[in-house]
Amino acid sequence: MATAMTDTTALIRLMSWLSPVFPTGGFAYSAGLEQAVADGAVTNAASLHGWIATTLVHGAPWNDAVLLAEAHRASDNLDDIADLAELGRALCVSAERRRETVDQGAAFLDAAAHWFGPGALPPRETPLPVAIGAAAGLAGIDAEAALAAFLNTLVTNQLQCAIRLSVTGQTGAAQILAALEPSVADMARRAAAATTDDLGGSAFGADIASMTHETLQPRLFLS
Repeated sequence: MATAMTDTTALIRLMSWLSPVFPTGGFAYSAGLEQAVADGAVTNAASLHGWIATTLVHGAPWNDAVLLAEAHRASDNLDDIADLAELGRALCVSAERRRETVDQGAAFLDAAAHWFGPGALPPRETPLPVAIGAAAGLAGIDAEAALAAFLNTLVTNQLQCAIRLSVTGQTGAAQILAALEPSVADMARRAAAATTDDLGGSAFGADIASMTHETLQPRLFLS
């Protein structure tokens, strides 16, 4: 059963679970951004800001956020979590997208098991947002806080990719991170009250980039 915790403990745990050193391998994935750079769709800080802002609100991250919120509510029901995991895998628009979310979900669950008893967490083939939502729910972490941390991590991962792809430097990345803070907070608030009826997206350019990246050579990232 879910148990409440203090705000400080919840913050520390979210920082641990979503930090760059937590072994989920997020540094290896660009979620199609590498392809967007190769195609010339993202060339500088301004276009990078636009790409991340659009995909965050209208692309896969919104669906991930809804799945996380639903998993948080269903955290003590492994049958419901299994259904959400199946839905999460079905929503993946490309093989790389599926690999990204399932492999990171498995890695997250392996590491997060240190905080839980045997059998509490879902199986390893659970997509990352469902895995995080279930773990946060079981730990008694506030859903909106978990969503905000998750979405902010998605943004920071994209910015780290952009730095490695020489689209922007650290100062430019920090500026974009600051500018996107209100969008992250608003999206977390909306997703916390969302259900699977609210799933959907229209970031077709990001979806196509994710598909096309499967044949990109040479490349730095797995997606």
